[in-house]
Amino acid sequence: AGELAVLGYFKYADFFLATVNTALKTELPLLSIALPIGISFYTFQTLSYTVDVYRGTVAPQRSFLRLATYIAMFPQLIAGPIVRYRDVERTLTERHTTAEDLGQGLTRFVLGLSKKVLLANQLSGLWQKVGTIGYESISTPFDWLGLIAFTFQIYFDFYGYSLMAVGLGRLLGFHLPENFHYPYMACSMTEFWRRWHMTLGSWFRDYVYIPLGGSRCSRWKLLRNLLVVWLLTGIWHGAGWNFL
Repeated sequence: AGELAVLGYFKYADFFLATVNTALKTELPLLSIALPIGISFYTFQTLSYTVDVYRGTVAPQRSFLRLATYIAMFPQLIAGPIVRYRDVERTLTERHTTAEDLGQGLTRFVLGLSKKVLLANQLSGLWQKVGTIGYESISTPFDWLGLIAFTFQIYFDFYGYSLMAVGLGRLLGFHLPENFHYPYMACSMTEFWRRWHMTLGSWFRDYVYIPLGGSRCSRWKLLRNLLVVWLLTGIWHGAGWNFL
């Protein structure tokens, strides 16, 4: 509860106040709180650690330094992937960096940097041109071109950062989980979600969806469970009604 309270204060306090002002026509002053970098990711990591220790699936870490290393692991702190404690539990105490780790780590990092700089950034320029010209003034083919550019820009941007994080982790001897698996080759929306930001999807599945009852319940409860997961997923991405 304390971890969620801290996340709620920093990330959603102004959103709540702005919503109240709009709904009740009040003028409550916004707090203008500076959002700590990576707060959503390390909050989810500490939550999963707390729940796993409570469930008995992992042993509590007695070393403050090792626990802090897990929570504040810099390669993936800003944009993921979301790392669970059991993924790195053994590595925290028995970490060895081999020549293969160095090679694989450098390869992943360079590929991720290339996807971000050479692909995502260039596609972003095309998408920004669409907005600059104005949606009412562009032709249908250019409209579709901009839409496709944005589709791949957001993918290569996020996937590039995730690859760089996995590569940096590998250089340090950590085997971080993959976060994407060719999502645009999915044949259904369900398959797409299982391939996109996989660590976030599996986190909500294991710590929200299944505890609520998952799919082994009545149809109405199943719809409730799905709605709760999607609402939380939306608001996790940003404090705004557009995300909801």
